[in-house]
Amino acid sequence: MILVALGSNSNGPWGTPRETVAEALRRLNSGGMRLRKASQLLVTAPFGVTDQPDFVNAVAEVETQLPPETLLKKLHMVERLAGRRRTLRWGPRTLDLDLIDYHGLIRRAPPPVLPHPGIAERIFVLAPIAEIAPQWRHPETKLTAAALLRKLDHDGEGRLL
Repeated sequence: MILVALGSNSNGPWGTPRETVAEALRRLNSGGMRLRKASQLLVTAPFGVTDQPDFVNAVAEVETQLPPETLLKKLHMVERLAGRRRTLRWGPRTLDLDLIDYHGLIRRAPPPVLPHPGIAERIFVLAPIAEIAPQWRHPETKLTAAALLRKLDHDGEGRLL
């Protein structure tokens, strides 16, 4: 299973954050990738830098024969097409695409680091994974997304669009 997280909180060439995430999902169905399923859109508070608009988030399951390095380059290309400029870490962005898991591969180098670091602490990734892939298990901890969510101190943060 290959999982990609999507997030946007700034208007860009594809429109509002909601429209941008929808267009990014369409683009995950091209260029050697096939979109298998996508979660509902979830609005969540920003992570890291909190003085910015809420994010629209989703997670998609994709199929591809591309190796992880090439897939990451494709994801970065989609970000650039959506107007992404890498400036402030955890700051506002038109589109953020993160490769979360690539068939359970565990590696620290070369990029991408897999599974994506920090996944176990990010409600905006875990909740959509629990929705579309309840059988998924974190490659290192072997816990499901639902089990990881239960370990977090949260009160159902986020709302569905």
